Amino acid sequence: MSQTIAAAPALTRLAEDEALFRDSVYEFADREVRPITREMDEHAKMSPGLITKLFELGVMSVEIPESYGGAGGTFFHSVLAVESLSRVDPSVGVLVDVQNTLVINALLRWGSDEIKRRYLPRMAKNLIGAYCLSEAGSGSDAFALATRAAETGDGYALTGRKLWITNGNEADLFIVFANINPEAGYRGITAFLVERGMAGFTVGQKEDKLGIRASSTCELLFEDCVVPKSQILGEVGKGYKVAIETLNEGRIGIGAQMLGLAQGALDHTVKYIKERKQFGKPLADFQGVQFQLARMALDVEATRLLVYNCARLRDAGLPFLTEAAMCKVYSSEVAERVASMAINLYGGYGFVKDYPVEKLYRDAKIGQIYEGTTNMQLMTIAKQVLGA
Repeated sequence: MSQTIAAAPALTRLAEDEALFRDSVYEFADREVRPITREMDEHAKMSPGLITKLFELGVMSVEIPESYGGAGGTFFHSVLAVESLSRVDPSVGVLVDVQNTLVINALLRWGSDEIKRRYLPRMAKNLIGAYCLSEAGSGSDAFALATRAAETGDGYALTGRKLWITNGNEADLFIVFANINPEAGYRGITAFLVERGMAGFTVGQKEDKLGIRASSTCELLFEDCVVPKSQILGEVGKGYKVAIETLNEGRIGIGAQMLGLAQGALDHTVKYIKERKQFGKPLADFQGVQFQLARMALDVEATRLLVYNCARLRDAGLPFLTEAAMCKVYSSEVAERVASMAINLYGGYGFVKDYPVEKLYRDAKIGQIYEGTTNMQLMTIAKQVLGA
């Protein structure tokens, strides 16, 4: 049913390079992100200075070809970057994730040469993107879109409201899905590239969230926002295809975010139980604690194998729909479970904001919700199992 990609001997050097890349991004996160994580969480705001450093590091343009000013990496490199950043702060991880696995990925696959020339160099330098599909009545039923696009000669006038849009505050480029022909159902859905500042387009309320608080989640308002036909991404009426195929890849990115979160919770736990003493010896000396730690490590490693395998399938051009669903379900459950156990082992300290694990527990919850809920992923997996 499921397939795996094994690294051949010829890939040894590449694997070493990937490990070096992952470690270097984590070193950056440990140095630049960790000191401001709590402040960003409390103020629910991403540091503009940090965003600049992320661009300078190259993790905001991982797959953009060098000819456009990007890093020229692979999808797997994007996954490694998201994992490493999320190990310190999943809010930063999802900023980079949406930029790479959704927006840049969609532009590379569906953008015309003109669109690529117009946007990719800017996205490699300082332009942040957002992916705008969800609406009040269109969540798991992703194509029940109420946002409309009416043809106006040289373009389309967009009218509607999008909700829960990640990177809404920071983005200047938005991939917006609207229906140009509701009678045609999902075959009327079209993807448009909307820039901040276009007449009739407003970034609305920012949500006050449980977790990943530094990551902005906003509503978008469109009132006769005229978008030129040159700003259509892909083909008219084929937006559903853009959405489906891009989100399949985005789920691997969420898997990487949850993997990094779980690894971060494990890191904190190992350090704490070695230092914390009860009954005259460190918690780490108690067999019951060791068994709990072993379960956490097992969960994290199993998640890593699922996420990495799925990313390699994607880069190899092999089918990965079911594997992506699996890695998102499992990684999000593991993130919540490992973060919860971290709080348990911290005891009372784990429940207060002076210590880092309560934040990771709050951050973990979103993994089972966005970019396809757990129930939707289980339906995908079940269809494969049943051969439907």
